Amino acid sequence: MSPVDNPNRELRSFQRPSPALVRQALLAQHERWVGTPYRLGGEGQAGIDCSALMQHVFNDSFRMDLPRTTESQALQGSRIERSELRPGDLVFFRPPGPYNHVGVYVGDGYFLHASTSQGVILSEIDNVYWQRHYWQSRRPMEQTQLAQRAAWRQRG
Repeated sequence: MSPVDNPNRELRSFQRPSPALVRQALLAQHERWVGTPYRLGGEGQAGIDCSALMQHVFNDSFRMDLPRTTESQALQGSRIERSELRPGDLVFFRPPGPYNHVGVYVGDGYFLHASTSQGVILSEIDNVYWQRHYWQSRRPMEQTQLAQRAAWRQRG
């Protein structure tokens, strides 16, 4: 029996999917939303704000409901150090102006977010601007759970 035909191996991969599935799911969301313009209060393809984007990304990729506002999302899960970031962790910023900002870390130094000037994009977290305004990072769910949910979504 080849490894491809081995049903036990397939079952194990479903029970313990690779954390790489989290990154793949997030990059797929980037492809879906890239270029969508930023609109404060927006919730769809015609225009979306940062917290609504996170709601869509987490619901569509991981069957996880996040609250609507950045401030409420900043209370989800557990706080982690920036040095501990893994794909699927929320990153929060306090830029100038009245509103805070949220994105999701996708790995390799990048996060997905709805930029007020460029719409939905990937940005480098170590960019001077983002470093200056970094506030906190949170892990809304353990990566193994996110990977399991992403695997379930791919199969479903």
